[in-house]
Amino acid sequence: MKEKIRKTPNRNKRRKDSGSSGRKRICRFCADKMENIDYKDIKRLEFFMRDRGKIVSSRLSGNCAKHQRRLVTAIKRARFLALLPYSRA
Repeated sequence: MKEKIRKTPNRNKRRKDSGSSGRKRICRFCADKMENIDYKDIKRLEFFMRDRGKIVSSRLSGNCAKHQRRLVTAIKRARFLALLPYSRA
């Protein structure tokens, strides 16, 4: 008689990479040596916003934590002063 061999998943295998190249993104503000992010610089701020008006996360934009906090503050100031829209429908 032949016995059926059950295949069990190997739990010791590492998960495969999700396709990321492993390349570290560089903060644009650190590369340009900018200390202050101006809320009146609309072109630069729009680059870090989605088409619906949401702010891009630091994981996607590559900003460091310090400049991401300053960027969010500048975008919120520009929105409050009606330089940038809150949402685009």
